[in-house]
Amino acid sequence: VQSKGTTFFDVHNPATGALIARTPQCTPEELKQAADSCAEAFKKWRLTPPSARARVMHKYEGAIRDNTEALAKVLTEEQGKTIADAKGDIFRGLEVVEISTGVPAMLQGETLPGVANSVDVHSYRLPLGVCAGICPFNFPAMIPLWMYPPAVTAGNTFLLKPSERVPLSAMMLAEMAHDCGLPPGVLNVVHGAHDTVNFMCDNEHIRAVSFVGGNAAGAHIFERAGRNGKRAQCNLGAKNHAVILPDADPQSVINQIVGASCGAAGQRCMAISVAVFVGDSKKWIPQIAEEAAKLKVGPGNAEGVDVGPLISKQAKTRVDTLIQSGVDEGAELLLDGRNPSVPKGYEQGFFTGPSIFTKVKPGMQIYDNEIFGPVLACVEVDSFDEAIKLVNSNPFGNGTAVFT
Repeated sequence: VQSKGTTFFDVHNPATGALIARTPQCTPEELKQAADSCAEAFKKWRLTPPSARARVMHKYEGAIRDNTEALAKVLTEEQGKTIADAKGDIFRGLEVVEISTGVPAMLQGETLPGVANSVDVHSYRLPLGVCAGICPFNFPAMIPLWMYPPAVTAGNTFLLKPSERVPLSAMMLAEMAHDCGLPPGVLNVVHGAHDTVNFMCDNEHIRAVSFVGGNAAGAHIFERAGRNGKRAQCNLGAKNHAVILPDADPQSVINQIVGASCGAAGQRCMAISVAVFVGDSKKWIPQIAEEAAKLKVGPGNAEGVDVGPLISKQAKTRVDTLIQSGVDEGAELLLDGRNPSVPKGYEQGFFTGPSIFTKVKPGMQIYDNEIFGPVLACVEVDSFDEAIKLVNSNPFGNGTAVFT
């Protein structure tokens, strides 16, 4: 359906800065129409046999595999990541589509006879109704595919909002799902920013909301959706640490830390942005900077590129400003990725290369904030206990790695 909205969000190719699309802010009427359509479709879809729903996912799985190259090309154009990363983005979503084909076996209830005199207990797994997903910009295929395939195969209908910065991959995936047999209204896509998010938190038909993104938005969604009686799961910001012990294999540490901190230009919630070096392991920090300096920065669709651009000019400015704050606050910048050399024709892209700091301490902005760029903060401690205390005192998740 062509939106009649009058407000648009520009979609730029991050490698060139060129305008490639415009995302509409759906009108209130369009948002209501989409939710009403999901609610109406639920009446029949919930009664569709689970095996029939699973067959749609089987067909969808094959369609995604067959169209991976085309999807990856669009994903790289709108998001910037390398073609290899784009294919990984799609594949990790595809794995959930595969799992969704087995959902019928997961829908079985339980029976417990004779729990009391003349009393049997039966439990049933029933679909909720209309579910909604609010997606981030950094994984345009994976996160949507983590959301709606399990939901619709379980008998729910789904209202999806891709990030307004990267709508094209999600639209391709939704069209493919419909072509594979999802009935009208089972999966609808809406666009926009705050107004669309608030609608999804408030609409009477929507029973559950899933969100991946930043802390401020996640806290707002969790509170507002919960206040309206909806189930809400919100996956927010991160500051992942890696603890390196002196007995670890040096080459493995160097390779893994460089990849985990700079891959996908650091724009992933499981990026390692802090490396905690225990004792003598700190001697490997210069080698990590040397290895990171070898990574090629450029457009994601170019041969041999390791690090693509950041998502926007604003993101580049923010990351570069945080790098400068590290210098100003006393950290040592071993590798400065600001204004990297890029191929001719891409000078207007939003590039920041790998940057490595040492002598970082809590209280510095580069330690306390989620940078969401290819920036590694190296912290030195004397003992493993001190490292664990440091990690546990940080308010962020999502994960910690230990090299030993």
